[in-house]
Amino acid sequence: MQFAYTVVEQHDWIRPLRGDWLVRLDDVMADLQGPIYLVAHHLACIQVVAWAHISAQRDKVKGALLVAPGDVEAPPLTSALTSWRPIEMQALPFESILVSSQNDSHCSVERAKAFAKAWGSTWKEVGCEGHLNADSNLGDWPEGQALLNDLMKEEHGY
Repeated sequence: MQFAYTVVEQHDWIRPLRGDWLVRLDDVMADLQGPIYLVAHHLACIQVVAWAHISAQRDKVKGALLVAPGDVEAPPLTSALTSWRPIEMQALPFESILVSSQNDSHCSVERAKAFAKAWGSTWKEVGCEGHLNADSNLGDWPEGQALLNDLMKEEHGY
């Protein structure tokens, strides 16, 4: 399947503030029509979860692929991302898949499992691939594309 997509550009990547990021996501979502599938990485996973519990636009979202969430409640992220705590630990109002790696330096496997359970996400562990970013040498990451396709199939019966 091919997808149209919109990248949510944030205003400050050096000192990201939770409130600013939540407002920016809500602004972008206001211009989109559903059904929408969100794909988030690292801090954006925490953003999506927080946003889903406060935004009236969450009903546009049919599913989310949450990749390598950043544990902002654990070192080394604790001191740098103070506005991002506490992490929302309630079920998402839409289907989701959380993907993690055994050796992600930003989130332990135990925390990834705890996030998946709290968020009602299907948990998928992909071995020792690091933080699942460009440094992981995943290329176009066909496994990620397949997971997104699976999420869409579950919702639409494709």
